[in-house]
Amino acid sequence: MAKNVTYFPRTTAQQRYLLFETWQATGSVTAACRQARLNRKVFYTWKARFDAGGYAALDVPYSHAPKHPPKAPTEVANRVIAMKRAHPTWGKRRIADELAKANSWVPVVSLNTVKRILQDAKLWPEPSWGRKKNVPRSSADG
Repeated sequence: MAKNVTYFPRTTAQQRYLLFETWQATGSVTAACRQARLNRKVFYTWKARFDAGGYAALDVPYSHAPKHPPKAPTEVANRVIAMKRAHPTWGKRRIADELAKANSWVPVVSLNTVKRILQDAKLWPEPSWGRKKNVPRSSADG
């Protein structure tokens, strides 16, 4: 039988304000969490930010985006770019397979990493199906 999982939406700025206003008025974390209908973990997650910036720091929610996404080593990126320039018809799978073949079939990079390297080097074609029909191209699109 499937396990029921409770979904808790992200907190709003009003909830965070209420949480810290109640905490400052009562001095009780439990009462503040009960009043704002939030978990104690949420309180301690936001407390460091509140201590550093006060109520203004509660306005901006935490970003869930990766802060430092992993990057391929420069030598691998250079090899990917060199392969694409030498063989313009090769796609990301072929390039990743050729790199693996040169490394005793041990994968060096993933397919999406090859694509990201080629996109950064402006060697990855933009899809033709991505543009809406009957929309004139701007001068920047070329």
